[in-house]
Amino acid sequence: MEETIPGTEAAQIPQQRGASLLETAVRYAEERHWDVFPGTWLEAADGVQRCSCADPGCAAPGAHPAREDWATQATGSATVARRMWQKQPTASILLPTGRTFDAIDVPETAGFLALARMERMELTLGPVTLTPDRRMRFLVLPGAAVKVPDLVRRLGWSPLSLDLTALGEGTYVAAPPTRYGTRGAVQWACRPTPANRWLPDVEELISPLAYACGRERQERPFTTP
Repeated sequence: MEETIPGTEAAQIPQQRGASLLETAVRYAEERHWDVFPGTWLEAADGVQRCSCADPGCAAPGAHPAREDWATQATGSATVARRMWQKQPTASILLPTGRTFDAIDVPETAGFLALARMERMELTLGPVTLTPDRRMRFLVLPGAAVKVPDLVRRLGWSPLSLDLTALGEGTYVAAPPTRYGTRGAVQWACRPTPANRWLPDVEELISPLAYACGRERQERPFTTP
């Protein structure tokens, strides 16, 4: 069984639970031509899953870079990827943004609303991930991080008013089936398929994404400091 949201379109890759982290990382590099690099991993200590970074307060246990020079470690070579995961087979799979894709990060509730609107608008989507901390990330063509603030302003929103972030050069996303400690695994809300190999430009998706984030902001329960 794959780490995928029920009801989404079937795909050829990746076979999350049927394949090892090593084989999945290799397939990302080989079939999608994505750069990959191994992150931290989970270790059992006294019956508890802890991050290999040894920080008891780690915010993303088993799902963040293990080295400061991770950007230079990332590779698009399936051979190099295989070699890296052979050294640490349980390492998380991390994908650098700003290379073959950028990612638009929004809250889960806004992401599902945006997906429904995009389907009605018959927009072509790229792969979309859903993280255990209830964030959804839409993969788009590189360059989105530079464009998004101005695109949001044109739609009548202040970029700071929306919980919408473009992840570009210098950042990364965790890929399925990477696990966040005991919180669960990263899943595909929209899986990689041959049909979505060519990613959309952020300009095609920003309107439904901004609208959904605006709705999410309005419906968010008011809390006092």
